Amino acid sequence: MRILLIGLLVGVAAGLIGALCGVGGGILMVPAFVLALGMGHKHAVATSLAIVVVTALAGTANHVIRKSELIDWKLVACTALGAAVAAWYGTELMRNLGNQQLSRIFGVLLILVGVRMLMMKAA
Repeated sequence: MRILLIGLLVGVAAGLIGALCGVGGGILMVPAFVLALGMGHKHAVATSLAIVVVTALAGTANHVIRKSELIDWKLVACTALGAAVAAWYGTELMRNLGNQQLSRIFGVLLILVGVRMLMMKAA
């Protein structure tokens, strides 16, 4: 029951943050699954990827239903192709790395992106 409640709360937070900030929720889900549920990093990443599919479809469907013109479909097509190919091979790479290596890579990435965003000028 505890796992389901934590999962639900993490899902709500990840869905909101994903919709507001454009992240797939993995930035929140992976650390939550590792820290709150004790999952190994590989397990957390794989689970997060499966959930991101659902949240991305829900958010995109809402934009489509409301006839939003915020989605650049040409950019979606070319970026999605590159992302899909890279994700296929990235999952193979992830399986060959240790949980501790992945956690460190993830942490460094979060720090670098966070610092870069804090240093950006408002548009």
